Amino acid sequence: MPENTDAAIGSFRWKLAQLIDSPRVRYSILGLIVFNAMTLGLSTSEVISSKIGPFLNGFDSVVLWVFVAEMVIKIYAYGPRFFKSAWNLFDLTIVSVGLFPTDANLSPLRALRVIRAMRILSVVPQLRSVIRALLEALPGMGAVIILLGIVYYIFAVMATTLYSEDFPQWFGTIGESFYSLFQIMTLESWSMGIVRPVMEVHPLAWLLFVPFIIATSFAVLNLFIGILVNTMQAAVEEEQEAEMERILGIVVAGHKETKAELAELRALLEKIGEK
Repeated sequence: MPENTDAAIGSFRWKLAQLIDSPRVRYSILGLIVFNAMTLGLSTSEVISSKIGPFLNGFDSVVLWVFVAEMVIKIYAYGPRFFKSAWNLFDLTIVSVGLFPTDANLSPLRALRVIRAMRILSVVPQLRSVIRALLEALPGMGAVIILLGIVYYIFAVMATTLYSEDFPQWFGTIGESFYSLFQIMTLESWSMGIVRPVMEVHPLAWLLFVPFIIATSFAVLNLFIGILVNTMQAAVEEEQEAEMERILGIVVAGHKETKAELAELRALLEKIGEK
């Protein structure tokens, strides 16, 4: 009797896992995530909050408890296997953040509710592939970051040494030089905002800033893009190879079954012929 009970429970948990992973449930959760993100954005408007604020708060609470119920069902259905998946742990963390108190005095915690929108990353398979490629590219990106840090340090020391006396607001310390160089690298008001005023006092200042822009904005940062593109291309190729192997396995298995059936049919015909 206990064995039958255990078997029934195992079958129920398996069916529950199939249900929670079905496309219908997955797309429903995705719709709730998107709609909840929209309502959280609407709740930041004082005009909208004054009119339908209670509805937005109520909907937010309902969505939160739907996510909690989803996590509870998954933990029960998967058992210990639930905690072996990084994406399941990611979802569990995101949902747990939403359970923090949201009183008016805890506005930073209330703002964390919008983090629930990040669950789109785990629900959409294509986004999972992008995140996986990004994580796989981190080792190569680390080398580029070190290279970028060396370039930054060299130019920051040079800029502080050359321009700290005349422009202390931008290059007074090495920290301020780092920040100013970051602004120059992003090309945000770099010419009229920083470089041209410096060139009015130091006409040859462009010999420092132009090579810095070329080395960072056009060279080093493009390495990031190249590494990401190569990693994502490799991930796509791996998925294609896996799919081809799966299809080949199906074809081979079908060929073996057909060959066995033909052998049986040949043996049957030989027996009929002997008779």
